[in-house]
Amino acid sequence: MKFDRQLTDFVLKMKIWASELGFSGLRITDIRLPGEEERLQQWLARGFHGEMHYMAAHGLKRCRPDELLPGTLRVVSVRMNYIPGIPDICLKEEMFRKDDPLQARISFYARGRDYHRVIRSRLARLAGKMQESIGPFRYRVFTDSAPVMEVALARKAGMGWQGKNNLLLCRQGGSFFFLGEMLVDLPLPVDPEEKSHCGNCERCFRHCPTNAIVEPNLVDARRCISYLTIELKGAIPVELRPMIGNRIYGCDDCQLVCPWNRFAERAKISDFDVRHGFDRSGLLDLFSWTETEFYEKTEGSAIRRIGYDRWIRNIAVALGNALRDMENESVRDAIVHALNEKKSTVSKMVDEHIVWAMHQGS
Repeated sequence: MKFDRQLTDFVLKMKIWASELGFSGLRITDIRLPGEEERLQQWLARGFHGEMHYMAAHGLKRCRPDELLPGTLRVVSVRMNYIPGIPDICLKEEMFRKDDPLQARISFYARGRDYHRVIRSRLARLAGKMQESIGPFRYRVFTDSAPVMEVALARKAGMGWQGKNNLLLCRQGGSFFFLGEMLVDLPLPVDPEEKSHCGNCERCFRHCPTNAIVEPNLVDARRCISYLTIELKGAIPVELRPMIGNRIYGCDDCQLVCPWNRFAERAKISDFDVRHGFDRSGLLDLFSWTETEFYEKTEGSAIRRIGYDRWIRNIAVALGNALRDMENESVRDAIVHALNEKKSTVSKMVDEHIVWAMHQGS
């Protein structure tokens, strides 16, 4: 009993330390994920992962944390908010941007510093505080950087529930947050699971621009705009380009319409403050960037990972969509001029998207 009470007290300290480090929640679960192996295999068998071959590369290790760190007994799951301002204002502004075809829409999470570095470093600091308190133990930290079923683990730890768009939802914070994990060989007490609170709501998959949410909790990544603008390395399927609108890096639409995001919380740390005006950038301005400018302005940003080719490819598609719906002749001329100027300067793949974009004005 004394040992159990000591561990319970220790977990309370962990939650205080986590809050001090900028995390908005900390929960603990065991390593069992019943049903997830079969669910993953079925998803992969249907090809819904597209070109994300890493989803299949590690087999079922993704569902077995103790194969990543032998001896793992518990998974410490944390969440970190990333909305860089007052959430209600930020979300309303984003809805307005949706209707301005010349504005570039970049997912909230990518407007500040690369979250991988931020969360991993702070999880390591949390582990350091834990070791100072109880002595050495084995651990590994992750955030979207290893074969870990982070949403399933966070759900099982009681951080929230899995929404119909497959994102984790939390009553205290909606879904605009990052997840991180620490695998430990400590017999920490586990938290109870949270039941789903989506009810009959279908807003997320009714508002998905490309109908990527096939059914509740089942997403065909090949149709998801986040996949198309970030993960896909080649040409974006022609039939999906008009649906992308002015989204050039990721998509937040299923989150913007979620009723639970009226409880979204502001980021606790400044790392996710907007850089380079990514919350108010115009398509033509971003399209004019040279490759050197792209790498200079995306240093330390998650955006850098897609490279210059995909960046220009995405903006070309958005400009084509703007051109199709634009009635102002001077603006149409400016778009066509920009597309012509960029043609034959990047790659054949980009040129194909530029030609498609120019045809939208016919």
